Order: sequence, then C-alpha cells, then structure tokens
Amino acid sequence: MATSDGSQPPSRLTRQPTIVVDEFLDSQVVPSSLASIAPILRAANEIEAERPRVAYLCRLHAFEKAHRMDPHSNGRGVRQFKTALFQRLERDDEETKKKRIKRDDAQEIQDFYQIYYDKYVKDLEKAPGDRAQLAKAYQTAGVLFEVLLVVNKNIGVDKEIMSTGKEVEQKKEIFVPYNILPLDSAGASQEIMQLDEIKAAMEALRNIRGLPFQQSNDQPDHNTGEQDVLDWLKETFGFQKGNVANQREHLILLLANVQVALVPAPNPLDKLDDRAINKVMHRLFKNYKVWCQFLDRPPSLKLPTVVSDVQQRKILYMALYLLIWGEAANLRFMPECLCYIYHYMAQEVTLVLSGTISTVTGESIRLLYDSGFLTKVVIPIYEIIRKEAESNKNGTAPHSSWRNYDDLNEYFWSAKCFQLEWPMKRAGDFFKPRVEKGLSRSSKDKRVRHLNKTGFVEIRSFWHLYRSFDRMWIFLILSLQAMIVIAWSESESPPATFDDVFKRVLSIFITAAGLHFLQAVLDIIFNIKAYHSLNFLFIMRLLLKMLVALSWIIILSVCYVNTRKKPTTWTIGKWFSSNGKSPSLYAMAVMIYLVPNMLGAAFFMFPNLRRWAENSDRRAIRLFLWWSQIKPLVEPTKNIMAYKNIQWKWHEFFPHAKKNIGAVVSLWAPVILVYFMDSQIWYAVYSTLSGGVTGAFMRLGEVDPDSQKMQATKFAQVWNEIISSFREEDLISDKERDLMLVPYATNSYVSAVQWPPFLLASKAPMAVQMAAEFNARDSEKIDAELWRKIQPDEYMRSAVEECYESMKKVLDRIIQGEAEKKIIFDGLFSVVDKHIQEGSLLANFRMTALPTLCEQFVDLIKRLVKEDSAEHDRVILLLQDMFEVVTHDMMTDEARRTLESSCGPLARTQSKDRQLFATIEPTAAVLFPPPKDEAWSEQLKRLLLLLTVKEAAMDVPTNLEARRRIAFFTNSLFMDMPPAPLVRNMLSFSVLTPYYDEDVIFTKSQLYEENEDGISILFYLQKIYPDEWNNFLERVDCDSENTVRETKEEELRSWASYRGQTLSRTVRGMMYYRRALELQAFLDMAKDIVLKRGYKVTNTRKKELDDERKAISTRNEVANPPEPDQERKALLAKTEDDEERRALLAKMKAVADLKFSYVATCQIYGVHQLQNNQRATDIKYLMQSYPSLRVAYIDEVEERDEAGKLKKAYYSVLVKVVDKESQEIYRIKLPGPVKIGEGKPENQNHAIIFTRGEALQTIDMNQDNYLEETVKMRNLLEEFNADHGVRRPSILGVREHIFTGSVSSLAWFMSNQEMSFVTIGQRVLADPLKVRFHYGHPDVFDRLFHITRGGISKASKVINLSEDIFAGFNSTLRRGNVTHHEYIQVGKGRDVGLNQISLFEAKVANGNGEQTLSRDIYRLGHRFDFFRMMSCYVTTIGFYFNTMLVVLTVYVFLYGRLYMALSGLEKSLLNQAKLKKDLSLQAALASQSLVQLGLLMALPMVMEIGLERGFRTALSDLIVMQLQLASVFFTFSLGTKTHFYGRTILHGGAKYRPTGRGFVVRHEKFAENYRLYSRSHFTKGFEIAILLIVYNVYGIAHSHAIPYLLITFSMWFLVGTWLFAPFLFNPSGFEWQKIVEDWEDWNKWIYSKGRIGVPANKSWESWWEVEQEHLKYTGVRGRILEILLSMRFFIYQYGLVYHLHITHHHKSLSIYGLSWLVIVAVLGIVKTISAGRQRFKKDLQLMFRLLKGLLFIGFVAIIILLFRFANLTVGDLFVSILAFMPTGWGLLQIAQASRPLVEKIRMWDSVRALSRTYEFIMGMLLFTPVSILAWFPFVSEFQTRLLFNQAFSRGLQISRILAGKKRKVRED
Repeated sequence: MATSDGSQPPSRLTRQPTIVVDEFLDSQVVPSSLASIAPILRAANEIEAERPRVAYLCRLHAFEKAHRMDPHSNGRGVRQFKTALFQRLERDDEETKKKRIKRDDAQEIQDFYQIYYDKYVKDLEKAPGDRAQLAKAYQTAGVLFEVLLVVNKNIGVDKEIMSTGKEVEQKKEIFVPYNILPLDSAGASQEIMQLDEIKAAMEALRNIRGLPFQQSNDQPDHNTGEQDVLDWLKETFGFQKGNVANQREHLILLLANVQVALVPAPNPLDKLDDRAINKVMHRLFKNYKVWCQFLDRPPSLKLPTVVSDVQQRKILYMALYLLIWGEAANLRFMPECLCYIYHYMAQEVTLVLSGTISTVTGESIRLLYDSGFLTKVVIPIYEIIRKEAESNKNGTAPHSSWRNYDDLNEYFWSAKCFQLEWPMKRAGDFFKPRVEKGLSRSSKDKRVRHLNKTGFVEIRSFWHLYRSFDRMWIFLILSLQAMIVIAWSESESPPATFDDVFKRVLSIFITAAGLHFLQAVLDIIFNIKAYHSLNFLFIMRLLLKMLVALSWIIILSVCYVNTRKKPTTWTIGKWFSSNGKSPSLYAMAVMIYLVPNMLGAAFFMFPNLRRWAENSDRRAIRLFLWWSQIKPLVEPTKNIMAYKNIQWKWHEFFPHAKKNIGAVVSLWAPVILVYFMDSQIWYAVYSTLSGGVTGAFMRLGEVDPDSQKMQATKFAQVWNEIISSFREEDLISDKERDLMLVPYATNSYVSAVQWPPFLLASKAPMAVQMAAEFNARDSEKIDAELWRKIQPDEYMRSAVEECYESMKKVLDRIIQGEAEKKIIFDGLFSVVDKHIQEGSLLANFRMTALPTLCEQFVDLIKRLVKEDSAEHDRVILLLQDMFEVVTHDMMTDEARRTLESSCGPLARTQSKDRQLFATIEPTAAVLFPPPKDEAWSEQLKRLLLLLTVKEAAMDVPTNLEARRRIAFFTNSLFMDMPPAPLVRNMLSFSVLTPYYDEDVIFTKSQLYEENEDGISILFYLQKIYPDEWNNFLERVDCDSENTVRETKEEELRSWASYRGQTLSRTVRGMMYYRRALELQAFLDMAKDIVLKRGYKVTNTRKKELDDERKAISTRNEVANPPEPDQERKALLAKTEDDEERRALLAKMKAVADLKFSYVATCQIYGVHQLQNNQRATDIKYLMQSYPSLRVAYIDEVEERDEAGKLKKAYYSVLVKVVDKESQEIYRIKLPGPVKIGEGKPENQNHAIIFTRGEALQTIDMNQDNYLEETVKMRNLLEEFNADHGVRRPSILGVREHIFTGSVSSLAWFMSNQEMSFVTIGQRVLADPLKVRFHYGHPDVFDRLFHITRGGISKASKVINLSEDIFAGFNSTLRRGNVTHHEYIQVGKGRDVGLNQISLFEAKVANGNGEQTLSRDIYRLGHRFDFFRMMSCYVTTIGFYFNTMLVVLTVYVFLYGRLYMALSGLEKSLLNQAKLKKDLSLQAALASQSLVQLGLLMALPMVMEIGLERGFRTALSDLIVMQLQLASVFFTFSLGTKTHFYGRTILHGGAKYRPTGRGFVVRHEKFAENYRLYSRSHFTKGFEIAILLIVYNVYGIAHSHAIPYLLITFSMWFLVGTWLFAPFLFNPSGFEWQKIVEDWEDWNKWIYSKGRIGVPANKSWESWWEVEQEHLKYTGVRGRILEILLSMRFFIYQYGLVYHLHITHHHKSLSIYGLSWLVIVAVLGIVKTISAGRQRFKKDLQLMFRLLKGLLFIGFVAIIILLFRFANLTVGDLFVSILAFMPTGWGLLQIAQASRPLVEKIRMWDSVRALSRTYEFIMGMLLFTPVSILAWFPFVSEFQTRLLFNQAFSRGLQISRILAGKKRKVRED
C-alpha cells in the first residue's frame, strides 16, 4: 500500500504484534506527543459513514504526519498507536476503494470537500443556530482541505477551492473553544455577551490607551479583533497564552458580578463603576498590603496622576496578580512568596509605563522575560520546593530535616527575603540545598544550607501539647495545687486555718514561675534546628524569656520563704502588710509578677487595645467541681505516708524509704489523669446544653405575612421542580408525584389556595359524604351548620371550593352551544351560586343524590383525560345524565321554578327534535376532545385526584428519605436566613470536586459480580432500597430486572451509581445548582403573564415550537400550491410570544452561566483516556449529560527540548464536551509534577485557577446535593455580606446529612455521630466559642480571601495529612471568621463497615497527631484569648489526647493496683483500721466508664435528634442503638484513636489510608482482621486482661466478687470489646463455613515466608516487617521511649515469681535472677530449634526430629523433678505463664526497637520465630471463642439482624441458600 505521496511506509511497522486496532483510533487516545493529529482522526470518524474513502485518506494523512513527527517511535505509546493505525489502513484500503464514488482519490476528496462546504457549512452559516456545530463544521472542513492539498499536490487544486480553503482557515481560527464567555468575534451575539455588566468589564479591559505594545505585534491572541491589557502583560512578561485566556475570562466575570451587585446600581450599567474596581482590588490586595506593612515596605500599587488613567492602572495591577497566580502552580501554597513576586513585577509595570530611561542603554527600560514567566520566575522556586519534598523520603524523614511549604513561605515573612533581589539571585539561602548526612564538608557544594527550618520546627514530642496550650495547663496545675493545699489543711482554729491555707495557696505563683520557665526551655529546645534562620532579636527574646522565668522562680521562692519565717499568728492583713502599713516582700513580688497578666486582662476586656487579638461575643464558663474527688484522697494519703511497718512480699530495693511514695502515686495518678481529661466531659455537657438551646431558638422563625398570589405562584414553580426531582431520583412513584404537585400555571378561576393534592386527599369525598348524610335540626340554618363542620378543616374547605370552581371551568371548556351555556351557566350555576350566598343551598337541593353526581363527573373527567374521540357520544350521555340528576333528583320544586324562570321550561331541553348537548349545527354543542395544552391536562389530572384519592396525607410520600428531605426543607424555611437577592445580583460561586481514581458510574460487571455469599451490588441495593427499585421500574416502564438489563442498561447503571459513593452522584447533585438558578432566574425575569403559564411550560415550549414548525412545513410541502392553512396561521400568531420565551430561556441560561460554574478536577483523566479506561468514558458521559460541567486534569506529555530529546512536560488542562467530543479550553504548562505533597490539596490547587466567582464550595466526590437545598444557595451566599461580628466571614460552614446511615447498623451509628457533630457540635464551635474551623466539605469559602492567602488547604507531606482543617486554621490566623449555618445541607457518604470506619478513624487520628506538632496549633494556642484557647484545645487535638488519657488511666490504675497487690503493700495497708474504702478511685472509674460506654458521645446526639425529630424519637433511637451494641462500637473506636494518635506523635508513620467507600457486604477474613487490629486493639486487650486477672488473684482490697465487678466492669467491657468487636461486626462472622475457610487462610498466612515482593496480606513475615516500619524512621529518641515503655512488662515476672510456692516465700534478689535463667533457657531452646531447622531441614530431617524429641523429654523431666523435690504446684505453672509471657513480649518489643543491634548479634531470626509463636497464640485465643459460637446457628442469624436492616437480612438469608445450591451443583 502506497502513501499519498507515493512513498512506502516503514516496513518495520508491519512486523508488530497484532492489536485490536479500533480501540486505539479514537481521537481521545492519541499519544500526547502526537496530539496534533487528533483533529484529523476525529474528522475521519465523523465522515466515515458518508464517505469511507475520504475517511481512509484522512487516516492515511494522520499516519504520515505521525511518522514525520516521530519517525523512530520513541514517544510513549507511539509505536503501539502507529502499528494499530497502520493495520487499520491495510484492512480498509481495498474495501474503501470499492465504495469510492469518483475515479481516483484526488477527485473523491475534492468532490466531497466541495459538497461538504456548500451543503453543510454554508447552510449552517445561513441559519445560525448552534455555535458549536458551526465551529465543528469549520474544523472538519479545515481537516478536509489539509488532506485535499496533500492528495492533490501533484495535480494542483482549483482556485475556487483554494479561496474557500483560505476562508475556512480564517473562520476556523475565529471559533475558538471557550469556557463561559465566547470572547472571540463569533461569540458576540451570544446572550451572555449582551449582558450590560459583561460589556462594561470587557470595555474596561480593552482600554489600552498609552500601553507601549511592540510594533511587530498588532494582533491579539484571542481573535476578538481588539487587544486588551492582558495582551500587553503577556507580551511584557511572557505569560502563557492559556493562562492569559483563562484569567481574561476570570477577571471579566469577577468585575461583572461585582458591578451588577452594587447598591445603588450603577447608571449606566454598561460602564464599569469605580466602586466595582475598588471592591475587587481591595479584596485581592488586602493580604499583599498587610505583607508590605509587616515588612515596612510601601506597596507597589502606585497610581498615575492623570485621573482618566487610574482605572486602567488598577485593572493592570489586578490582571498582573491574577496572571502570576494563574501560572504559579505549587507556589500558590506560598501566598507571601507570590506577594514578593508581585511586589517587584508591579514595580516593573510602573517603570515601563512611566517611561523610565535606562542609565545603561539610554533607552526606555525593556524587561527581559524572553524565556517566559514560567521559566524565569516559577521554575527556580518550584525546583527548590521539589527538592525539599524529595528530602522527606516519602514522609519518613523527620520534619526537622526538610523545609515544607510553610517553611519556604515564611522565608518571605522577614525582610531578609529582599536580599534575593529581583531577578532573584540563586546564591541566596532560599535556594541552597540542604546538608546531607554522611558527606564531608569538603565534598559538598559550597552553597549548602546549615538550617532546615524557618521559624518553627515540628519535633515529635508530647511536650507540644504543653507548649501550645501552656496557659491552660498552668491554670489546671495551679488549680490542682490550690485544691490539694486547701484539702491538706488540718488546723482546728477557723481563722488560723484560713490564714494558713491562704498563705500556702499563694505558693502557686512559684509553681507558675516554674511552669513558665518550662515553657521557655521548650521554646529554646524546639527552635534549635532553626536557629540559623532566627534573627538576633528573636534569639535574645527566647534567652531573655528563660532568664526572666528563672529569675522569678528564685525571687518568689526567696520572698516566700522570708515571709513565711514571720510569726504564724499573723493574719492575712499582716501577710500583705508586714507592719500593718506596707505590703510584705512576697506580696510586692507577686504584684509585680502579675503585671503582664493584668495588662493581658485589660487588653482582653478592652478589644480596642488589642487589635491583634480575637474578639468573642460570649465566653464559655469554666466549672470546677473537683473538690469531691480531691478531699477524700487526703486523709488516706496521710495515713499511707505515716505508716511504716510494711510486710513486703517481694524483694524491696528501698525497704526503709519514707512516706510510701509508690502507694501514694498509685492512689493519686489515676485521679490526676482524670482531672486533666475531664474538661472533655464538661465540654460535652456544655456543648449539649448550649447547642440545644441555640438550636431550639434557631427554629423559631416567622412566615412572611405577605402571601400574595404571585408569590404563591412562584413558590409553586419551585415546589413542583423539587417534587419532579424526587421522581427523577425514584424517591417517589408517579402517583405520589401527581399527589404532591401543585398547578404549574396559576388558575385565576380558583379562589382557594391550591394545596398539593396529597394534603387534600380524601377531603372532597368526605365532604360529599357528609353533605349527603347531613341532617340538621334547624332547617333554616342547615347550610351554616354543614359549613361549620367543613370550614375548620382548611384542607377540606379548599378542596370543596376548588372542586366546585374547577367543575365550572371544565364544563365551560367543553360546552360550546349557546343554549346549553345559557341553561348551565346563566341558569343552573347562577341558581346554585345564589343559594350559596343566601345560605339556602341545602334547603333547595337534595344532597342525597350528590354522590351519584360526583361519580358521573368523575367518569366524565376520566374520559377527558383519555381524549378518545370515539367517546364523544358517551360524553354527551354523561352530561345529559348529570343534568338529569341535578334537575330531577337534587332540585326542589322551588329551585326548579327559579331555574325555569330564567331559562324557560326544562321539558323543552329534552324534546325529540332537539336534545340538550346533542346539537351539531351550526356548531357542536359539546367540544370533545377539547384543545389540549399543558395547563388543561394538569387541571384534569389534579381534579381527578381530588375526587378519587382516599389515602391519608400522612402516607405520602412513603419513602423515608423523601419525607426527611421535605421535612427539613419546609422546616428550614422558618429559620433565620438572609433574604435572597435577584439571581443576577447574587454573589457568583463555583464548586470544586477533587477526583482521583474512584468509581464514576458502576459498570455492568460491578453490578452483577457476586461475592462469596452470592450477593451482588445490584441485589444489595434492591434489598436496601426496595421502594426506590420499584419506582425505577415504573419510571423506565419495565416490569422486571431482566427487561431493564436488556433494554435500559445505562439507566440501570446510573440508578445504582446514584446510591453509591460515586462521582456521578456528586455531579448530579452539584448540577442542581444550575437547575435551581435557571428556575430562580425565570421567576425573577418572567413577566406576570409568562409566570402564570408556569416554568415547566416555558422551559419545554422551545422544543414544542420547533417540532410544530417541522410538522407544518412537511405537510405544506405536500400541498400544491402551498397555501397557509389554519395551523400555520395559529403558529404565526404564537411566534411573537414564543420568541419572547426563547429570549427568556437564553437569558436564564446566560445568568446561570454568569453566576455558577462547576469544575471536577480529575487528576489522571488524561491517563485514563490513554488507557481506554472506562472511567474516562464515564467522565465524558457526565460532561455530555451536563454541558456546563468542566473537567480539569494533569496532562503528562512528551516534548522535545532544544537538544531534540524527549522530555516529560506537565500541563493543567480544562476540557468540556461539545457535540459528544471533548474540547480543550485552556492548557497551561506547569513547572513539573504537581504531586509533591499530600496529593489531594495539589489536585485542588492545580484546578482552582479554572474556578470562577466570589465564593467557592469544596465538595468531595462522596457527596450529594438536593434540588430543594440548592434553591437556598442565594441566601447562604448573602451571609458573606451579613453582620457576623467584627470580621466578615471567610468560610461559611454548612451542615451535612449522612446518606449512608440506612446501609447497616454501623453506618447508622456513624451517621448519628456525624449528624451530631455537623449540627450541634459545629453550632457551638461557631457560636459562642468562635473556634469553628474547616472540617472538610461542603463549606463555602470566600474565594478571593483564600486564593490570596494560600488556597483552600495545605499540602505539605505528612504534617498536613488532614489538609482540610488547616484551611480553617489558616483562615482564622489570617483574621478570617468561620461561621456555621444549618438551614441548608449537603449529602455525604461515610464508611459503612468496621474496617472502613477504623481506617478512616486511623487516618483522622494520624492527622490530629500531626496537628499537635504543627505551627498552626501552636500559634492558635498563643493568639486566642484564654476561653477560645481552651475551646480550641478540647475540640481539636485535645479530644484525641483526652481519649488517650482515658486508656492511660486504665493502665495507670491497674499497674498501680498490680504494684500494691504483688508487693504486699495493699495487704499491709488494709490491716490498718484507719484505711477505708477508696471512694475517690471509684469516682474516677465511674467517669471513665461513661466515656468507655459511649454515653459521652450520645449526649449531643440525643439532644440533636430530640430537637429535630422529638425527644421520644431520640430516646427510642438511643435504646435501639444500645441494643444494637453501639457502646461496643464506640468503645472499640476509642482504641483506634488512642493507638494511632499516640504512635504518630512518638514515631510518625501518618499516611493516607484508602477506605474504598464501597458497599460492605463481604465477609472479612480472620487474618485480615488480625492484621488490622493486632497492635491497636488485640495486644492491648490481652495486656489489660492479664492485669485484671492478676489483680483479681492477688488483690485483696475487694475480696468479694460484687465490689470487684463494680470497679472493673468497665475494664472487662473494654477488654471484650477490643478483642471481639471486629468479629461481632463482621458479616457472616459466626457462620461455620466461613470459620473453616478463615482457619485455613489464617494457617496459610501465618506460616508463609516473607520474601521480596510478597505483600503483607499474603505472608505473616511481610506483615510483621510492615508493622515495624515506624521504628525504622523514628530516631534514637523514639527507640529509647519504645524500650522504656516496653519495660512495664517486666513487673509481672518480678512480682509473680515471689508468689510461687517453689520459692518458699524467700525474698532474695537471687529468686528474680533465677527466673531470668528460665527465660534464657527458653530462648536458648528457641534458638536451638531455629538453628536446627536451618541446618537439618533438608538432609537430616530425622536428626532434627530427634533433637526436638530430646528437648521435649528433657523439659518434661525437669518439670517432674521440680514437682517431686522443689514443691512445684500446678498453680505455679499457671502463675509462671502469667509471669513469663509478658516478659517475653516485652523482650520482643525491645528487640524490635533495637533491631540494628539484634541483627548484629544474629538473633533476629530467633526474634522472628518467637514473635510468630506469640502471634499464633494470640490468634488461637481469639479464634477459639468465635469458632465455638459459630456452632450455634442462631448466633449467625442474630448477628445478621444486628448488622443489617430487616429487608436485607431476609435477602441475605435467601442469597446464602441460593449460593449454597450453586456451590452444591458445582461440587456435583
């Protein structure tokens, strides 16, 4: 096969392997290095059906072009692509030749080009409609012309075709892709471009008067025909074309939206108001001005003296900043770095525009940005960021060894940054690489950095808690000291007691000085690694702070001792005045010491004196109720300290030590720990009460008394759209939808309020029955009595009035005869109306026949609904029957005479010659079927429902989710919210959703793939949502799943996806914003007459009109000659009205575009495209379904550098779908890979430049939204302009609804817990505490505030693991204000399985551990006032620290009791009569029990459920939750938080833990649960269990079972929960078949060898290595701490060996030494077996078995000898196990912490073998109880009902039966 130029293609391509070629020829999967051929392939695909040969020529040209671009196929994917394309060409060559119309290819392509241009392009030009179609036509024509030139290059091309080709090329450049504003010349006619505010902004930007453009560049890049200020900035500074285009639209929209919202409105609106410019400029440069002020530099915002140029200069400054920000990439996380860059570049703008002359060249200054802004400015800074990020070694390096984003940004917080000058010098400290360990100084580059941090060093230590919140800890410690001093006093004289106590209490100031000294020392220690970056004054301040604190310790101590030496008879007055006139020395010292605190208090009381501090409207009140815990401990403590005769039961190293300090510590330590953590309990109580009261008052709203009918009409449109969305989501059925709709169009003939039919259901039939059966005592007042029964029921009264008035309207529509109209309306209805007004209706009409009349009328309505013309005669008979019933059966004689007096005798109406309703001449008396329109159909349907439906209103809708949403929406309308402005005047906003690689839409295989129980996702959803499944079948008109699968596969996939945590669900929900805005814009802009027709009619009229035009045109073409018929005349009469509607629709869409944009940042969308991944197809489908959706992604391409080598390049790309094809809008080159930190923040950061508006809502891809909530977005955005205190809100908090709560019991627990946090919890945080931050999505950001202050999250590796909350920290620290609003909600999915939940909580606990080390928490702790500081502590890291204290209290108590019991101290003390029951210890344990049982979590939960759904429901839910073991779940999560929070601070290891966000319907293997919970729960559970056993055996304080259980019940509950909750909450966890499979899997895993590449889930050894990773990077300090903590396990052995009978009660230290010989012997045996296995396992198996046999025989022999000669007992054996097992575990922990040393002495294999033994024993102890319970089938049944709802439980049982049958069939 020859190419078009006669050459042969490279033969080597034909030898490539065969590939399925079709999947490689989509234009979307072209390799990045061949991107320019994508339009050619796209055109080939488009025209292939019409001209296959032309399509072949296009592909051939694409192949040749690709081969020229990369002849050696070096690019990624190029060889594969070219091979596939070549194979396709070979296959199509001969086949397409047969289909060729012309003689040769040249004529074929030329003919088709001419036809395409004349018949398609020209037609589109003549009838301009869809701009996208015309643009696509020009693109295709351009490709055809390009191919035509290549094919015809040897024979030439006609001049006419050449001229058309040039014209196509010119116009093709005009139709450039656009995002929101079509700024090219072809888009000027678009509706959005006609908005006055857009015109004003564009005109202001195009003011280029005086800008010195280069003479050679007189054409703009954006094809508008006019240049603007951004073109000049691009030319001057070398900004990228895509960046300029993006920021041009950004700035225009920003100015336009601010312009249109000004009050008072600008006049004229199409001229940009200075107020708009000043407002944007103020918000854009506020942070920059603060930066300049901080560094004492004047801002580079100099304005010209010429007034007419001021506006241009301001726009230049704003455009420059946005262009810098838009191209800064990762530098956007460093706002002060951007300030530095802008500072100098703005100066350059001023220099250029002022015409400054260079002293060197003597010419005007010319800036050197030839290489571009990216290369010159961004890349150098980015490279140092990337190098520092690489230094963190994927998060394993200490934070102190590398600079994160904050460190690099804070370099620009000091004037030192100006030493870099401009252009920045690479020799500065900022650009120096860090010092690498292990390199000699001589071998290093001279440009090394001696420091790694700037200003703050994140060191792993719990001391950060004290350092950050020192004021709180000082307060707690001093309060504790004061209470102890008061309780310790024992004087009998009250005055003396008070004096003495007061004197002692004053010693707290010495303690305070000591604590301040500790704070100063910690500041110095933690800043050592940053000392090179600290200025001299800061270092001196740290040293001076320490010296001052030390001086105060000495001064106060000396003064206190000196004053205390005075006679003790002094009173308080003498204490303060040594001679009665002057104060004592100590008092004066204290007063001087308190001067700074008094100044701080003054600043606190007078906010104007402390501009730098926060202002809180209210203060939390601190409660101190610890006297009841402190006082009971004092007397026992004194007795313990006084007692001396201790009978020790072990070898006591300090037998003569005084005061029994060990016992005192054991007694006091748990109480003190509880004292420090009980602030969390009081906060829970306070937040419950405060949040409950505030929430109750928030719901006390008032309804607007203005209930004009037009307002009701507007609400009806909104209500109907909401109900329609419910139907689209399958929450309601068709019948329920009809019952809930109100008329779209306003019915002027109905005077009553037209409530939704479900509220009026059964009301009309009931009224008819009441009237028929009504008997009054007083015949004169019969109407009044009946009306008195109907009128109190507003719905019944409305139903009666509406049915009567609608009946008249229906009859008026179908009755056309003049005689009939006179009789019916002038006669019959007039008589009825007259009697109604007179109150004599029932006196003149017999109501017994009313039900018959009603039935006939219902029959008539049904026939009108069917519109069957064959029923015409039947309709006439019905009307005659109805007339007969009224006139003969209902009317009295008097009423009939009244009727005949106005209409004549009724007998004449039914004569043989002329029957009523039956006449047809000259016109038919009855028009049937009547003309149809939307309003008429709705009216009939509504009337039929009112007369026939008899269900109660409480039953509609039946779906619980629909009921919840309606209840919340209607309730929220009564809450206090700002009034909504017009849509055009509202704040504009964007939504940003980060997406990586999660599910977009479930695939068919995902839906039907069954797990081991035979459960598929579709089956699961059908059982969980049975009513929604039935509604779905009804909507798609299918009767079964098989029918849906065959005919509605896409709808089925979507239905399932909308019930999972998928991107499609999120996109659908967020796009409701646009739908709501279009609806609200219609309500704002529509005239009254259009408004009365309704939104639905207006929104659908355009399509109907187009269909009518086509139909009439078709019919008229048949007629000859074509004469205007009646339909055409009617259509022409409607034209003007319909054009008005079309204009209204266009304007609605334009306003929606102006106010809202949605960007999904799908980071690897480009990779998915290249891989033909289904996710790319689904994302494209979403863009096609929602045209205003935009997708931003990172495009990794290969480009050739100057040397011709292929090099990776990275671009931020924004795309949309036009005519089913992806269209690239913007492409902005990046300095390198985006992901150098945590990932998600950088994914958001790269796409944030494509967002628009003044606000930005961040939405995660597991969230949802609801149409009824989106209509309140205007109100929410107005909160930015509302009064919220001193500062304008920077973040608007929004509540969430957890939509996964119905999936399982665990999901319900999490849903309730999360619900209480996002409502009552955040309500209290926002007000009165003023410490609400950003806890994730869906908060709304002040976009301009945050893009100028570092973005919406932080991205440094590990330290910013919880990236979202740092946005709240940053916002608060930068003088923002975070509020919370509960009248609007967004849906959110949570993890639904225990393992998923645990992984999520582990991630959050890791994040809080890193927050503890962060500078943000430190600065918040020091900048908040005292009350906000305490509130910040207990609601952030303090919650996790206090959670850890709960567990630590258990350990301290039990180890203290273990010490007292084993040492004999407890027994000796109990022998003293003075020692009573330890009430304070019991009180401490009681508090601890509350926390463990989850009641602390339940308090806010119960309050919020009570507020929203009633306290009876709250109490019921609480009881059900406890029955479903919620306490077990919350106690289990306690261990997760404790473990990961503590480990993170001690050793690090924090990382993102993916949870999957899927449906948990599968059974987790025992080994999987063991891997996940072994260290966090199981080992700790066993340790506490052993402690409790030993305490029970040897403790005598509670000799009876009941006191012991009362004290230790909560601890045993903790043990049971931590050991067995994973199996209790594991689906099918007690099914015997699963138990057997789990045992096999466990054995396979535990004995598998861990080799290189073997994952942790396949081998115990691999998992064991992974579990120790945190010790590899922890450092020496972390290893020492781990060793010290592990030594607690030795206390068992030391204490228990002295209790063995074999010791004969000897207390010599040699007993303990001998016990270690046993340990050594056991380890020797283990080592021997391990060595023997390695040496004899291959060749000498018999020898190895013999060795093991001898060892076993020797062991048994020794035991027998000990029994015989050393009095060894069976009890001693069990005690030895309790003694030596913990010791062995402790040795293992120490060995792991000392791994380098252990490996050197070659003991690591033995350690591994011993560890495997321990793991196997623990596994057996866990597995045995579970397997025993699995013997009983009812346990599995109980567990299933416990975990899942009833419907799914039944389905699960059925599926297991079916799965069993399938398994049996397979086995047979």
